[in-house]
Amino acid sequence: MTYWNDHGMNGWGFGLMAVGMLLFWGLVVVAVVLVVRHLVQTPQHPQGTHPSPPPERVQPEQLLAVRFARGEIDADEYRHRLEVLRSGDSSPTG
Repeated sequence: MTYWNDHGMNGWGFGLMAVGMLLFWGLVVVAVVLVVRHLVQTPQHPQGTHPSPPPERVQPEQLLAVRFARGEIDADEYRHRLEVLRSGDSSPTG
């Protein structure tokens, strides 16, 4: 008597095993994606609170005054550039 196929897997067993492995690895991939998204996600503001407003844009004249205050440009250059800014002339002066 031979017992080659009596207790082994048949075609259905191989098919169910393949489907089971696809489901398993699909669940593993979904779990990894969800964990990564949860860790990377920016914190949400609690209900009823508002995020701080974006910082105001620095005006060119303010930036010029800061450069003058730091000593990056001298008084003559400051006055000249301020005059150019106020006149609306946007051509480069070198």
